[in-house]
Amino acid sequence: MISLTGRVALVTGSTRGIGRGIAEALVGCGAKVAVVGRDLAAAERVAEELGEARGFACDVSDPTSVTMLVQAVEDAFGQLDILVNNAGITKDNLMARMKDEDWDAVMATNLRSAFVATRAAQRGMMKRRWGRVINITSVVGLVGNKGQANYAASKAGLIGFTKAAAKELSSRNILVNAVAPGYIQTDMTAQLGEEARTALSSQIPLGRLGESRDIAGAVAFLASDLAAYITGQVLVVDGGMVM
Repeated sequence: MISLTGRVALVTGSTRGIGRGIAEALVGCGAKVAVVGRDLAAAERVAEELGEARGFACDVSDPTSVTMLVQAVEDAFGQLDILVNNAGITKDNLMARMKDEDWDAVMATNLRSAFVATRAAQRGMMKRRWGRVINITSVVGLVGNKGQANYAASKAGLIGFTKAAAKELSSRNILVNAVAPGYIQTDMTAQLGEEARTALSSQIPLGRLGESRDIAGAVAFLASDLAAYITGQVLVVDGGMVM
């Protein structure tokens, strides 16, 4: 069994969906978790439901807010050992119709926030000579997708950032890895009709959409001592879709 007892984790975008699943899994492994969302009330509600957690509000598109978040978590728990950069948005459109502000918004939320949070969190991790940074990217960052130039670029950028950060921080025993989900059951996919869901599943060798717990399990593994010799890697969790 994976044990994260004594560890403190921060998971951005963790009031619902994949992020909430990750937070729940980390609590289940014994970690104390900072649940983060734009809405403080929602974050506090989820934290109360999870147990060993506290809620925090943050607009991850704002660098100052992200830096203050990391400090607030350090102050509240006394340390920060595991950073999961999960928060992300989509603003899909064909390139010819994509607005500059839609490109910038996706980059700020999906990519820059991970850089700012990692930059802030690494200070304490370096002093303690132990840390885990896990970036939630996407198979779209590996293979692209029409209508998602901004999203694909942000997720591909996150992979490059993961590898660069891993090389910078490895000497201080800070491991940086990424998890690339495929099609996961979320609020968005739940709204699809049965025909569309069947079409998606037909593209996946395992024959089903993924679940939040599939991603959460990968994150818990990478956060643990079981993954102590793994850094700079992208773990694809997609049911075999892009193999």
